[in-house]
Amino acid sequence: MLKGLGALGDMAGMMKKAQEMQGKMAQMQDDMANIMVTGESGAGLVKATCTAKGELKGLDIDPSIFNGDEKEVVEDLILAAIRDAQSKAADRAQSEMAKLTEGLGLPADMKLPF
Repeated sequence: MLKGLGALGDMAGMMKKAQEMQGKMAQMQDDMANIMVTGESGAGLVKATCTAKGELKGLDIDPSIFNGDEKEVVEDLILAAIRDAQSKAADRAQSEMAKLTEGLGLPADMKLPF
């Protein structure tokens, strides 16, 4: 269609790819809100669940750790589980982004959004 337009035809193709990428990015952002990851600490005594976007959705605490004398230990375990879940969420988000950039022919280590 734009074969005889030279660089202008290339620009039209690039614009089409950019629009395609924008649509896929929007879809991926929606999907990330539905992907759940779970982090844990204390050999599974405390579990935190969050979305791939890093939003904390749930906290599961084994009742055996509730001892008034060990309040600080429980707090540390809760924080560690949340950090683990958020770290896993970031890794999952990066993995999903790599799939998107690979599908568009972009370098895997390209940081998006810009």
